[in-house]
Amino acid sequence: MNRAAASLEVPSELHEIDRIRRFLKKNLKGLPVSEEEHYQIELAVVEICLNIIHYAYPGTKGQICLSFWTEGPEVYLEIRDSGLPFDPTSTRTPDLEELMRQQKVGGFGIYISRELMDGFTYRRENEQNILLMHKRLAKAEPESSV
Repeated sequence: MNRAAASLEVPSELHEIDRIRRFLKKNLKGLPVSEEEHYQIELAVVEICLNIIHYAYPGTKGQICLSFWTEGPEVYLEIRDSGLPFDPTSTRTPDLEELMRQQKVGGFGIYISRELMDGFTYRRENEQNILLMHKRLAKAEPESSV
């Protein structure tokens, strides 16, 4: 199961989240993805894009570039922005009990994205934040013969 890259570029604006969701739905269609995996991929991507929208371009707007492709049983998503340098792989795991005690809203998005995906790597290149995530699709794995 290999699918060539598809891409989408959107302004870093909140109303573009629906367009990002449609892009994911279109590209996941026809793949052996369970409802749960579809939800996990969508939630991970949306959380990262929301962080870009809210924090990458303070006082201005920029672009979010998404690329989607498959290699074997894995779905890959690359998310790029030219906002402030930020490495989401370097954030600490939140203390969930402390956040609940403080009744603090937020602080879970990056953590959730890392936990839902099987791969989560970051690099800064040509003034861009580049996040690569991947998810192994369970139904795409060959059945074991016993």
